[in-house]
Formats: sequence, C-alpha cells, structure tokens
Amino acid sequence: MNRPAVLNALSKNLLRLLYAALERAESDDDVKVVILTGSGRSFSAGGDLYAAAYPDPAPAPSALEIQLKIWAFGKPVIAAVRGHAFGQACELAGICDMTIAAEDARFGEVQIRHGFGPPVLITPFLVGIKNAKEIMLLGEAIDAREAQRMGLVNRVVATEDLDTAAEAIASKLAALPQGAVRLNKLLINRAYELAGFREALAYHDDPAIAALSNRSRDDEVSRERLKLLTERGWGAFKEARDQGYRDGPKTND
Repeated sequence: MNRPAVLNALSKNLLRLLYAALERAESDDDVKVVILTGSGRSFSAGGDLYAAAYPDPAPAPSALEIQLKIWAFGKPVIAAVRGHAFGQACELAGICDMTIAAEDARFGEVQIRHGFGPPVLITPFLVGIKNAKEIMLLGEAIDAREAQRMGLVNRVVATEDLDTAAEAIASKLAALPQGAVRLNKLLINRAYELAGFREALAYHDDPAIAALSNRSRDDEVSRERLKLLTERGWGAFKEARDQGYRDGPKTND
C-alpha cells in the first residue's frame, strides 16, 4: 500500500489497486506467498475519512470484498505491520493468514470514536468474546505485545527486522508442498465458515442491524465530529475524537 503521505489511508483508488494486485498474484503460478505491507512508517491508518469528497465516480471494491478476496485467496497472505493499523486496516491485517508486527506497531478498532461500526466483523473470530468487546467498545490503540497476547498478531519482531522476518516466513511457506499448504488454509477456513464466519461478516444484510448501524452515525457526537472534519479538517476532528482518551473519563462523585 503506497500512500505514505497519508499513512496509507484506504481510499477508493488504493482499494482498486490492491484488488488488482491480488488478482495478478493469484493468477501467477510463480507466486507462492503474498506479503501485504505499507509504504513508509505505517501499515495503514484505516479508511480514508475524506473519501466521500473524492470526485472519482468509478466503482471500487468494498472493504468486505477486499478482505473476502484475501480469505478465499488460494495462497497464504502475510501482513507485515509497522506503525498504525487502525480501523479497516486492523481488520485487513487480521484477515491475512499470518500477521507479523514490528515493535512500534499499534492496532485498534478506533471507528467507534467516529460513530461507525466495524467495516468487517473479523475481530471476534480472532480474539474471543471478552477481548473483542474490549477492543471494539473502547476503541483504544493496542501495542504490538498486547495485540499478540489478544490474538491479533502471530509474532512481534524488532522494527528494523520486520521485512526480513516476514520474508523468512514466506520463504518457509514457499518451500513446502503447495498443494498441502492450500489444502490446510482451505480446511482451517472451512472450520470457521461452518461456525458462521461468512454469515457474521454479512451483518448488514440483517435489517435491524443495518438500521442501527445507520442511526449510529446520526447521534449528536458523531454529527459534531464529522462536521469538524468537513469544516475545520483532520486536526480539529482528531482533537474532539481523542479528548476522552487523553484526559480520562469524567465522573460525578
């Protein structure tokens, strides 16, 4: 992902390019493993909140389409994460078959601070019910070691060793019998699909959940924050969004 000036925020065009790159890798018999990473100092800051203002009317794959592409991809996909992996990017790293994190990596389902629900409901399948509620209800940033403890990450390595570590795992996977590698990925995925994985991801198809999801963006806090983003930019939005996390909760004694 190559938008380092905006921390690889997931715009329509980036999603189009990512989907096309995955299709090329899938059809190329010489490709045995894919490593997904971000250019510069971050994996990705998540969905591009300015995307609604883009004049480009051409269609682009959704976050769900991208992630289901990786889920059903016939070859292993490794996420190599440095810096930010927030919101949609946290889920993108999670859907990959393995996730290697640099010590400076930070993960989080921060979209609740914007008034949004999860773009893709992968986290409960990765970390279990208690950790999922902590991650998704609080919207806090989680460091790499805590992410590993919770189950978001396979391994944590020194930041300067991230690329080498990801490539070493890719080389091991590429050296194995490829039919067996693909079979084992398929079998593991099948176990989760029998447990309702795909149905959980399709939560927007439930009318009651879709209605609540749409209403969650219309509450007073969400409206005010998105107004700040539109009128005064990212700095004002971030200041309002993160106020409670910086100062701590207010209580009445």
